[in-house]
Amino acid sequence: MAARVVRRLPRLKPFNRLQVILQHLKMSKHTDSTAEVLLEKRGGAGIITLNRPKALNTLTISMIRQIYPQIKTWEQDPETFLIIIKGTGGKAFCAGGDIKVISDAGKVGDRLIQYFFREEYTLNNAIGTCKKPYVALIDGITMGGGVGLSVHGHFRVATEKTLFAMPETAIGLFPDVGGGYFLPRLSGKIGYYLALTGFRLKGRDVQKAGIATHFVESEKLSALEEDLIALKFPSIESIAEVLNSYHEKSKIDQEKAFVLDEHMEKINSIFSANSMEEIVKKLKQDGSAFAMKQLETINKMSPTSLKMTLRQLREGASMSLQDVLTMEYRLSQACMRGHDFYEGVRAVLTDKDQFPRWKPAALEEVSDEFVDDCFKPLGNNDLKL
Repeated sequence: MAARVVRRLPRLKPFNRLQVILQHLKMSKHTDSTAEVLLEKRGGAGIITLNRPKALNTLTISMIRQIYPQIKTWEQDPETFLIIIKGTGGKAFCAGGDIKVISDAGKVGDRLIQYFFREEYTLNNAIGTCKKPYVALIDGITMGGGVGLSVHGHFRVATEKTLFAMPETAIGLFPDVGGGYFLPRLSGKIGYYLALTGFRLKGRDVQKAGIATHFVESEKLSALEEDLIALKFPSIESIAEVLNSYHEKSKIDQEKAFVLDEHMEKINSIFSANSMEEIVKKLKQDGSAFAMKQLETINKMSPTSLKMTLRQLREGASMSLQDVLTMEYRLSQACMRGHDFYEGVRAVLTDKDQFPRWKPAALEEVSDEFVDDCFKPLGNNDLKL
């Protein structure tokens, strides 16, 4: 429905389009079970439900254009005290952005490759700067764009079903949606490790890594949501109290050690290197089974993406979220101009042969000058937040 409205309004600026779409959607029922995103108010809570269960709630441009203005409206509404975001279907919170659609658009020169990233990152910033408490229930697969919808908010609640990853280097992209901000701020070099290898964290490990703030059993989420909605005048403190009480009662994997605990010393040492070539050298020198497994993984990734990502995180470590998102928009457009993103999508998502032919094919062939060019300002086309 929203997509049809966009097509009728080609000359409107993006945020005028947003207003028209929102008005159009208000005339329809937000609780329509066929809608891509459900927006409702219950008590003092604004509730966003991602509703593409068959597509693992992957994020589309029309979903972004519904969620952004609604968050802004609730932020200004004196009768909205908190915002909750969740997914339907039981398998995923949000498995990422609708990458195949973006790839198809890029191949034919469609401007979607500009405004999807621009509007997605604007939404990420709205979440990161939201004045109302924002609670993301990240039950199930939470990757890429789904991380952007959750990690910048005040509270992220993982469950035993949560599967977190930033797998972008495997498809010729980089861990965007503010990855350059939150990943280098995780303890030690975990964020660098997750970004470069695409390693998957599951369940309580998502909270132990510092990505989620709380862990709650999946079957308790409905009760948790009801208790949050029932709060008279929810504040950061009162919401934290409710979340803490559920977290403390959760017994699943409570005594289990963090999955990366035994490897943290190696991760912190190896992934503190200043270049990808040095990381590879350190992995080879280490020679352990763990190091060899990481080397094997890194050798499958786009060399261009790896170099871009390492610099993104190193620079993002001392930047504001807004400056990181501006930098990432520049990188997104560099990827859209390049080869590896389209090849990665072909190999992993379209043909599924899992054999991408990267260009350049080796780290040594990706020049510093090329990487520098990816980070250059875009003038009037830069993202402005």
